[in-house]
Amino acid sequence: MSHEDEYHDKLITLLEVIWGEGYMAPGGFGNVAKILKGTEPKSKRILDIGSGLGGPAFEMATTHGATVVGVDLETGLIDRANKRAEEKGLADQCMFRQVEIGPYDFPDESFDIVVSSGALTQTEDKEAIFRECYRILKPDGWISLYDWTKSDVPLSDDMRYWFKMEGLTFSLETLEKYKERLENCGFLDVVTEDATDWYQAEAHREIKLMKGELYDQTVELIGQEETDLRIENWRAMIVVIDSGEMRQCYCKGQKPG
Repeated sequence: MSHEDEYHDKLITLLEVIWGEGYMAPGGFGNVAKILKGTEPKSKRILDIGSGLGGPAFEMATTHGATVVGVDLETGLIDRANKRAEEKGLADQCMFRQVEIGPYDFPDESFDIVVSSGALTQTEDKEAIFRECYRILKPDGWISLYDWTKSDVPLSDDMRYWFKMEGLTFSLETLEKYKERLENCGFLDVVTEDATDWYQAEAHREIKLMKGELYDQTVELIGQEETDLRIENWRAMIVVIDSGEMRQCYCKGQKPG
């Protein structure tokens, strides 16, 4: 499956029902504040890697006073995000561009902050991305990530089954490996936080909503077969979260001044 078609319309609709309009990663509105904590984003220029539908970028602009450039691999998501930016009157503060895997077409030291929420989960060569982030960050600039990681045990059958249910291309690493990769690229004072307990509770809450008060609404939006498939997807995810194999993390580091 190519990057172009991984996020199809029905999956996007479900994610927005669960996580909020414009959001394609857990935590929705509140997660952006956690990612930006300590980076002083007001009046700063931010690169959002894996910007999706644009929800986090719009929040960074309206709530935190930043200017945001969002990049994503999928043309369809970029088109949707730019359209929403126009509709919200945010086109001057939030711009979205489709990119390919590889070096970014941005000058050296052109951003104050680089963020990503749940996007690098699907990136195989994370260190190459981090080196690009280092290049395009200004001195004293921040990289701040939220992502899904794994424990240090070999992948279980439960994890492989969840990958199959997700229908997405995953390349999970440990939180310790994230820290090591950022330090390899020159970032200082790298801080990591295991947020698994938080999302474990969220995931259980989400599947309860999907089976209960959101069920009829979701069936109406995407059909019963797709709804039931996604509930099974969530159940499979909860199995690997509860076992401790799939973990959530925050990771932040600063480029030297």
